[in-house]
Amino acid sequence: MKKIQTILLPCLAFVCAVLLLSACDGKKNTTFKENPDMEYRTLGSTGLRVGVIGLGCGGFDDIDSATSRELVTYALDHGMNYMDIYDANPKVRSNIGYGLGDRREEMIIQGHIGCWWNGESYERTRDVEKCKKGFEDLLTRLHTDYIDIGMMHIFDKMEDWEAVQGSPYLQYVQDLKKEGKIKHIGVSSHNAEVALAIAKSGLVEVIMFSLNPAFDRVQSGKSPWDPATFENMLPGIDPVRVELYDYCAQHNIAITVMKAYGGGDRLLDAEKSPLKVALTRDQCVAYVLSKPCVAVSLCSVDNASKVDEYLHYLKATDEEKDYNAALNKPTAQAEAGKGSCTYCKHCAPCPAGIDIAKVNKLLDQAKENGRVSDELALEYRNLEHHASECVQCGACEGRCPFDVPVRMRMEEAAKVFGY
Repeated sequence: MKKIQTILLPCLAFVCAVLLLSACDGKKNTTFKENPDMEYRTLGSTGLRVGVIGLGCGGFDDIDSATSRELVTYALDHGMNYMDIYDANPKVRSNIGYGLGDRREEMIIQGHIGCWWNGESYERTRDVEKCKKGFEDLLTRLHTDYIDIGMMHIFDKMEDWEAVQGSPYLQYVQDLKKEGKIKHIGVSSHNAEVALAIAKSGLVEVIMFSLNPAFDRVQSGKSPWDPATFENMLPGIDPVRVELYDYCAQHNIAITVMKAYGGGDRLLDAEKSPLKVALTRDQCVAYVLSKPCVAVSLCSVDNASKVDEYLHYLKATDEEKDYNAALNKPTAQAEAGKGSCTYCKHCAPCPAGIDIAKVNKLLDQAKENGRVSDELALEYRNLEHHASECVQCGACEGRCPFDVPVRMRMEEAAKVFGY
């Protein structure tokens, strides 16, 4: 009997150790306890359980560390355990790191590889040295040694994807996974054709994609903010998008949704929406979550009190979630000017140092109000660089996913604000 125990006990200990390690391989977020008030889905083949409403980082631009802590704490306490961090701004990253505090293990983080802070502004890059510095900076400021989903940052053109094949950039991403610094590989894109090609490569488990009922009706290759696009609006979802969603569902690739409200909440306003009907937040979330491949709908907020506006979906009635009635109304042709800014910052960096997204946002607020209030004037004055400093190079327009006429808008902002 003693001989049998001598043999069996070490074997049992080994089996237990293996089982314990397998439970901690990044497949399950065991630290986070599911909130009964949140709806959860499995994030594709990662096995991670995520709340269907997640946090974007867009609201962390202009808040302090204390507000950041309140915001992240409130989100986690209400079951929001998924967050996207694309912004390379050191202040934003530090605020989020402080906000997470000792609850890092409760938040599943989608961090981007290819975001670089050049000292003045964010820029998209495939330069490996910049990518390394940018990613290590993210780890440092979040006080962590890993990112759950390492997102290859913004692939909107097929040539962008083709250019990284066999490149040091792609090798770096794969090395990060081997080293355990990222647990899973993902990609972000606004282009269905490109996203589908990357999905079919077998490399990614998660795709961050711009998805909403307006974008879905735009024929692939055309801008969803060009009025001409909606003169011949598709009666249903673009076939390439249908193929993308079906492929992801069939191959267990999760989609995390950006621009669920059209960017800048445009789908909530009939006059601003290219659909020319107003949807509610609940309807927008219900629309994106109706697709089996979608795991998370991301929202950007700048304080804890606003989180409830997005969480209302969880207690909304079926009638409140019903988007079909609104979408089936006769849709007028889009009348808005070409290229509405969604403040996504993909236009950066500006050689003159202008925060283009911020200037555009202040301009839109002034136009909506019909005047430049004292608060707007002060906010504009406090910007380090102003619209009048635009050198009209046009580099920003080449990077904009939504065809915003940035140079024209900088001229307009300079006139509206006086400099």
